Amino acid sequence: MSRDTGVPVDLAALEALERKVSWLSAWIIHHANHVRPNRDGLKVGGHQASSASLSTVLAALYFAVLRPQDRVAVKPHASPIFHAIQYLLGNQSRDKLMGYRGYRGAQSYPSRTKDVDDVDFSTGSVGLGVAQTLFASLVQDYVHAHGLAGGRPEGRMVALVGDAEMDEGNIYEALLEGWKQGLRNCWWILDYNRQSLDAVIREGLPARLEALFRAFGWEVVTLKYGARLLEAFAEPGGERLRDFIDRCPNQLYSALTFQGGAAWRRRLMEEIGDQGPVSALIERRNDDELARLMTNLGGHDLPTLIEAFDRAGDDRPVLFIAYTVKGHGLPLAGHKDNHAGLMTPTQMEMFRRSMKVRPGHEWEPFEGLDLPDERLRAFLDRVPFNAEGSRRYSDRHIAIPAALPVPAQPEMSTQQGFGLLMAELARLGGPLADRVVTTSPDVTVSTNLGGWVNRRGLFAREQLADLFRSERIPSTFDWTFSPKGQHIELGIAEMNLFILLSALGLSHSLFGARLIPVGTLYDPFIQRGLDALNYACYQDARFLLVATPSGLTLAPEGGAHQSIGTPLIGLAQDGLAAFEPAYVDELTAILSWSFDYLQREGSQGQAGEQSGEDAGEESWLRDEHGGSVYLRLSTRSLAQPKRILSPRRSRDIIDGAYWVRPPGPNAEIVVAYQGAVAPEALEAVGLMAEDRRDVGLLAVTSADRLNAGWTAAARMRERGLVHARSHVERLLGDMPARCALVTVLDGHPATLGWLGAVAGHRTRALGVEHFGQTGSITELYRHYGIDANAIVAAAAGLAPGRPIRHLRDLGADA
Repeated sequence: MSRDTGVPVDLAALEALERKVSWLSAWIIHHANHVRPNRDGLKVGGHQASSASLSTVLAALYFAVLRPQDRVAVKPHASPIFHAIQYLLGNQSRDKLMGYRGYRGAQSYPSRTKDVDDVDFSTGSVGLGVAQTLFASLVQDYVHAHGLAGGRPEGRMVALVGDAEMDEGNIYEALLEGWKQGLRNCWWILDYNRQSLDAVIREGLPARLEALFRAFGWEVVTLKYGARLLEAFAEPGGERLRDFIDRCPNQLYSALTFQGGAAWRRRLMEEIGDQGPVSALIERRNDDELARLMTNLGGHDLPTLIEAFDRAGDDRPVLFIAYTVKGHGLPLAGHKDNHAGLMTPTQMEMFRRSMKVRPGHEWEPFEGLDLPDERLRAFLDRVPFNAEGSRRYSDRHIAIPAALPVPAQPEMSTQQGFGLLMAELARLGGPLADRVVTTSPDVTVSTNLGGWVNRRGLFAREQLADLFRSERIPSTFDWTFSPKGQHIELGIAEMNLFILLSALGLSHSLFGARLIPVGTLYDPFIQRGLDALNYACYQDARFLLVATPSGLTLAPEGGAHQSIGTPLIGLAQDGLAAFEPAYVDELTAILSWSFDYLQREGSQGQAGEQSGEDAGEESWLRDEHGGSVYLRLSTRSLAQPKRILSPRRSRDIIDGAYWVRPPGPNAEIVVAYQGAVAPEALEAVGLMAEDRRDVGLLAVTSADRLNAGWTAAARMRERGLVHARSHVERLLGDMPARCALVTVLDGHPATLGWLGAVAGHRTRALGVEHFGQTGSITELYRHYGIDANAIVAAAAGLAPGRPIRHLRDLGADA
């Protein structure tokens, strides 16, 4: 009986189902590569050997150990094992298995958004699923500390990790953060199969990992030997056999495993044979029995695994080092080239016969097993993990105030405005403020979250006073930790920031408690965590990413802190709506919309597309489903416009752009700007208006939203909805055909350069393409060609024949 679940374990049934999982995993991959028609001739793949190493561990977990509240990140290359287990539990269909790695079939790597079988954490970018379980455990602590769990019990966050995957640096960044935060309820199970993609793992890894993890407060459980090996060690001569295994280099062990019983016998007799008890121990077993003995490792022994899992506690994180064989039970077992290797049809036929599977019955759940179907079905019906059905939760929509108060200051930066808005939200309180949780990689104050933290506090499971405050040392900020705090302080690691945002942004689904995560960081350092950001979006996590300061506009800081390509990241990243407002009233409208957008959970197709009938007629954006939001803000203070935004203007800001000065019927030039270069664009338009008629000025708040709406409307027209017209098409439809377009932003020019393709207008895109340097804003804008002078010169190049009267006055280098 499992201690945690209280359900008796029918070991014979469990062993039979583990055997079936091994067969199904290998057959899923074989079918995809050798049976299903291959129309384009590409190798399908599927990692038969990498799956097989975890068949026993995953069978033990899912069929005997896991509870409904537990959450698991499966090693990416063990995806077929996971799908096979879910198939036996009734959570996966045969059609999906037959379509493995095919169009709309079971995914190559477990996916929350594209698989149907209740994947907890998407995996595939190695290491990130492992770290995600650590941060999910911290989020679970937050949910319970704030009384948001709704009576649900705490679960374990479990990761299955390959030994080569432990080379990933993000794992160790997370490990350090877990120590700081008092991690618990977290298991990492290391699949120590001695092999990576290209090679054999270097010697001594388990000992070094054990020392490292123990230093960070983890319990380490090593599962090296199975029951048969332990029995053999107790026989006369057994200690010599144990010593041989302990000293056996990884390469030799893998090679002997591949060669089989005769090779094991030869090597053992050569090295430890003594014509006495050791030789007798070896000779008592035939070649097949000897091969099974020598590969009877802890990671392939069900009683050993279940006992170890039952003994493990939850107050400390636990690392299980499970010794396994890559390709366990397959003809590929142990070969150093088996990572992406596939069994040949001949090998599969031999494997079929050994599994007693009849041709034509490959997909039958209990085919080839010796136990009655009724006993196996009864066992599966009692599996604790599956007792509550779907484990995807939801939570109510948090009401958003009708309007957020716009800070009333004549001059502000968008970064400052964000800080004031968050501080006011904290002061006003209410359901929204209570569900906001902020986090930052040691730049909380410099990204203007200080006001929020002063009012809402920092989160920790135990109270920790701010000693500067208690010692009466003057300080602007109160850094008191408590279980009710709403800011999670992180060290300087952007990967950790994005993985934590991913965990926070899935809290409604994982733990039934909706949170509104807000993460801040310096804009150029988004690129330090891009893999984790993409991973978070792929999982459909919901969060607000506030990146500030940005661009050359952070002038004295120099090129290391000046971002260039981040607007293109915002434009290209799926699941992330990107904005770059120039003014704080724009930011206020965007922030209010964002808090609602993060919570939307409308219908979504497999490819993330809505039908034309569901798409919004106003902008043709796919807004029903929602997503995450990225705000690119600036430290440059601008004079704030004295205006009250109308509902129509607010809608235009959200959809991506609005006319500051609409072009007239005789317009030759329109300037489109985004973000902090607004004063330069305004100045250039004012200067050109002295010589040119009807010059237009377009404020772009989101190149991403404009582009998404444009491409969505084009798709709708191609599908027969001829009336579909996007927001940017309506805006630029006001421009005369002969009119030219100058675009400008403090970022890569390609961000807005595509605008000319909307209606065929000649376009000159200004922006920053090279690393910046120190200097004043005026100097850098002039040097990199995004000042008013550069805008006027670009307009003259597009619409010649007019005198460039103001170039000399503006100090042009012409």
